[in-house]
Amino acid sequence: MRKFQYKMENVLQIKLKLEEQTKIAYGNVRIRLTQEEEKLEQMVKQKYCYEDEMRLLRSDKLDLLKIKQCELAIEVMKTNIKQQTTNVKNAAHRLEVARIRLNDAMVERKMHERLKEKAFEEYLLEFDSDERKEVDELNSFNYSNPVFHEEE
Repeated sequence: MRKFQYKMENVLQIKLKLEEQTKIAYGNVRIRLTQEEEKLEQMVKQKYCYEDEMRLLRSDKLDLLKIKQCELAIEVMKTNIKQQTTNVKNAAHRLEVARIRLNDAMVERKMHERLKEKAFEEYLLEFDSDERKEVDELNSFNYSNPVFHEEE
């Protein structure tokens, strides 16, 4: 009997490669989101440092120039934090899109794997059926041939 060959094996291999590519893309987007979140966290920490410095400047001898610089730095950090928050939200959205694409790729791959399994099961049933036919033919040939029985 012939060897099992899945007719759409090349499609399955392409689906596997696409899934791997989407996994890599998802990983890259996840790394980017983590970087953006870390950057935001650093900015928030920097803002708190400026606020602490502002409190110290106001409690010590008043240096108006340093206080003004610190106020400006805090305002700049607030603006940067707002922008970075937007960047984090955008990165999170891109991650969600990448997750959906990865999920779709996995579903397609699983579908093709199930089709391959079904085809293999059908192949086994066909193989079993052919094998039974051969055994039946051999048995019927052995017992229906009168010349063969006379020799025994």
